Amino acid sequence: MRIVMKFGGTSVGSAAAIQQVVSIIKHWARKHQVVVVVSAMNAPHLRTTDTLIDAAHAAAAGDSAAAADAAPRLLDLYMQAARELASPEECQTLEPQLRAMFDYISDLARSIAVLGELTPRALDLISGQGERCNARLIAAAIRSAGVAAEALDATDLIITNDQFGRALPRMDETRTHSTRRLQPLLEQGIVPVVTGFIGATEDGIPTTLGRGGSDYTCAILGAVLDANEVWFWKEVDGVMTTNPKIAPDAHTIAALSYVEMAELSYYGANVLHPRTVYPVVRREIPIRILNTFNPSHPGTLITRDGGAGAVKAVTAIKNVSLITVGGPGMLGLTGVAARIFAATARAGANTLLITQASSEQNVCLVVPRSESAAAVAALRRELAPDVAHYDIDHVDVLEPVVVVAVVGSGMRGTPGISGRVFGALGDHGINIIAIAQGSTEYNISLVVADQDGDEAVRVVHRAFALA
Repeated sequence: MRIVMKFGGTSVGSAAAIQQVVSIIKHWARKHQVVVVVSAMNAPHLRTTDTLIDAAHAAAAGDSAAAADAAPRLLDLYMQAARELASPEECQTLEPQLRAMFDYISDLARSIAVLGELTPRALDLISGQGERCNARLIAAAIRSAGVAAEALDATDLIITNDQFGRALPRMDETRTHSTRRLQPLLEQGIVPVVTGFIGATEDGIPTTLGRGGSDYTCAILGAVLDANEVWFWKEVDGVMTTNPKIAPDAHTIAALSYVEMAELSYYGANVLHPRTVYPVVRREIPIRILNTFNPSHPGTLITRDGGAGAVKAVTAIKNVSLITVGGPGMLGLTGVAARIFAATARAGANTLLITQASSEQNVCLVVPRSESAAAVAALRRELAPDVAHYDIDHVDVLEPVVVVAVVGSGMRGTPGISGRVFGALGDHGINIIAIAQGSTEYNISLVVADQDGDEAVRVVHRAFALA
């Protein structure tokens, strides 16, 4: 079996955490072909990627000393971990490699300070250095534990376009490069330790895949290497039925479908973003979410079918605003919905939920509260002629509110789900302000008052015996 597994920043945030990662890799590498993708170290007191990005921006503002200060602190962080994890011989080899990388960052920061400009290309060069350092550190630690390993830069494997900061992979070229480089290592029983987050153009210019890019790296490699499964190691036991801070009786969901994962991700659950795992979803490769710090837990398995269960989870988005556009003249007013959505988009507001009464006399949409003022102002400008002609009489906003989402692919075609949701909320005196449900029936979304949000989640969670 071939497994591509990714360890995120918290999973590799300290020497103790990396030691746990090494133990996991050693265990599975005895049984299977394993490819490892790693993020940069995310220590509580020194977050590598954030530190590098901050130093780059400081350099652009003329403060090249910020990078000169950050580089030795980061080098010290990695070498302290190395001395706890790797043999003296490995440390002796590792230190000059890491020192050269951080010297390069300092030199690049000085150039940025002279120019007074931070280009997206230069930012990608700097921000991906943490992954390069950590791949080498972790490979050294694995070798010191008696398992053959080799650090590889994804710049040699993942070929992307030149959209710096959010590059997209060219999958055919990536398959060719990755197979050629990784297949021989796997056949020899060597564990490749690959940098997450970064790639390179066809000309070899480094790029980054955007935030969440290490997950994306793992999914890309899983797809092009035809992995049997792709595992994401995190600091939780998998996807939960709801937020345990709201409902202490929440528990791990054993199995989800790809669609359920996407719905939960959209509504704020701690789950993989659909964009970052699209390559493996497209090829229907099973995904597991596992806990680095509790590796015996089975976690959550995500597949096309996702197992039984009508309702799988309840989640919520807080601190959002409900905008309502209404008026008697909206009935039959051609194109008004398109104008509403276009105005909201021009304001840069992200529409989280939409609902419209069949009478066509009002349209409701939910946006993040931080974006509501701009959205309302844009709508009032756009619809001013209609207000003047009395076709529309109000553009109102209610805030803050909470969107509660009830998710489960098994809801489709199952009678009575909506009734149970509404009945449970009604029995507890919780008023539903707005409702939205798509024709796929994978998600019922409700808008409730801010003060009712947590209780609404608990009530629905109990109603479907998710505890």
